[in-house]
Amino acid sequence: MDAKVLRRQKIRYRIRKSVSGTPEKPRLSVFRSNTDIYVQLIDDVNGKTLVSASTKDKDIKAQAGTKSDKAKLVGAAAARKAVELGVTKIVFDRSGYLYHGRVKSVADGAREGGLQF
Repeated sequence: MDAKVLRRQKIRYRIRKSVSGTPEKPRLSVFRSNTDIYVQLIDDVNGKTLVSASTKDKDIKAQAGTKSDKAKLVGAAAARKAVELGVTKIVFDRSGYLYHGRVKSVADGAREGGLQF
């Protein structure tokens, strides 16, 4: 593994020590690849994924715009699905990425969608 990946893994493990999801307050986990972004709402107590959304979803893939614009749509889609399940409070897990750019766009979209964190 290269130095960048190892650095992110170390940060990720440090974040995960303190951030954990419960059924009432699940963890919003973000994964960012070069082309796409994926989010999941995870209940760590039961080890279940409650909601997932990504830029590969048909309705988001059809939209035009930058990767940051699409990331905001992913956050909003995850928030909409979570609110349907009755979840409004979450903890945000940036997975070792800087809170900047696409990761920040996901968070902004989720907040606008009605999630609190």
